Amino acid sequence: MINKNDILETIKMIEEQNLDIRTITMGISLLDCADTDIDKACDKVYEKIVRYARDLVKVGNDISKEYGIPIINKRISVTPISLLQSVSGGDCVKYAVALDKAAKKVGVDFIGGYSALVQKGITKGEKELIESIPKALSVTDIVCSSVNIGSTKAGINMDAVKKMGEVIVETANLTKDRACIGATKLVVFCNAVEDNPFMAGAFHGISEPEVVLNVGVSGPNVVRNAIKDAGKDKSMNELAEIIKKTAFKITRMGQLVGSIASERLNVPFGIVDLSLAPTPAVGDSVAYILEEMGLEKCGGPGSTACLAMLNDAVKKGGVMASSSVGGLSGAFIPVSEDAGMIEAVNAGSLNLEKLEAMTAVCSVGLDMIVVPGDTSSETISGIIADEAAIGMVNNKTTAVRIIPAIDQKGDVLEFGGLLGTGPIMNVSKFSCSDMINRGGKIPAPMQSLKN
Repeated sequence: MINKNDILETIKMIEEQNLDIRTITMGISLLDCADTDIDKACDKVYEKIVRYARDLVKVGNDISKEYGIPIINKRISVTPISLLQSVSGGDCVKYAVALDKAAKKVGVDFIGGYSALVQKGITKGEKELIESIPKALSVTDIVCSSVNIGSTKAGINMDAVKKMGEVIVETANLTKDRACIGATKLVVFCNAVEDNPFMAGAFHGISEPEVVLNVGVSGPNVVRNAIKDAGKDKSMNELAEIIKKTAFKITRMGQLVGSIASERLNVPFGIVDLSLAPTPAVGDSVAYILEEMGLEKCGGPGSTACLAMLNDAVKKGGVMASSSVGGLSGAFIPVSEDAGMIEAVNAGSLNLEKLEAMTAVCSVGLDMIVVPGDTSSETISGIIADEAAIGMVNNKTTAVRIIPAIDQKGDVLEFGGLLGTGPIMNVSKFSCSDMINRGGKIPAPMQSLKN
């Protein structure tokens, strides 16, 4: 039974606490678009995306108006394009242009899947796609790219790690006239998941159906207010219970929207990704949640413990609310998109090393980190390798989305929109180039031997 108080509470969450559906993301398989002629393949890609997603934005807007639930982004994810490139060959950037054109035609905010999965090795098509990423992200507007370079089962492909450091620097350089924005659309994964609705890492996994609708729910300000209302005399386990109950309510809203949208679009419903994804909006911050628990400043002692509890409680509450919780689900800690994180960096309580420690217990990893423009590709590769090692050993998804501020003035980069403002963070000056240049592979850990 839904009573009046439940309805009023939900209205308050939406109107006063920034509760929203962060994204509805349609995943589309492009495997049947493969063709030995790349131009024909691109035509098939464009046609199929437009055919399946033509009503996605309209349905999202209609549901938002009817139910009063903000749906912030409508997105598309597609089969990793490296698989099509392996069949067609040719100029891989043509696929990026086709994706961009199709996404703009149907009116979505982003399209993801200019991707390659190379954790165990690199094929010819994957190599061509990776080398094309800088140009592809510089000539398109809403295409997002991802590369998976490691997994618990396969280990870490250090040749790919080295290459991605170079690709990130080149991508930032080609878009330095636009605040290096190309690098904000590129993420490097370990243990990437196939049903993630969040950009820039979304792609439609090869085990996914022909088409599917995934929902990403957010609401850090809702969780923060629930903790605040509980008062300072609650124990940590009592706070965990409050977070679980709040996450339950948020997930139920995502389940409702996903079910309605999938029915209207005649598309199977996939998963609800319950992730506390912050925004630059006032109060919409994961850092503020941690500080509401009793930290003077995010990044100080106790931060990793508080984040671990938050992440776990969010997942437990979500699983109780839906049988289809998936994606990444938990707490994101991007810097540029989180006002509290930015304040912590500026106050000196949060540095890159502490962020790395916190990623061992959050949902993803080092996300939207701006570093000095003279940071070498080897150093960026070293940061990627460190983060991948955390994911590999802990059997969790980790990622790096890092932006070298090449030829940028001042101490921050302004991206605008959900991407926010990124303070430039200091990076260790000690070199890891000899290690990165060894290449090869870091073998899979003992945790991989589960059979």
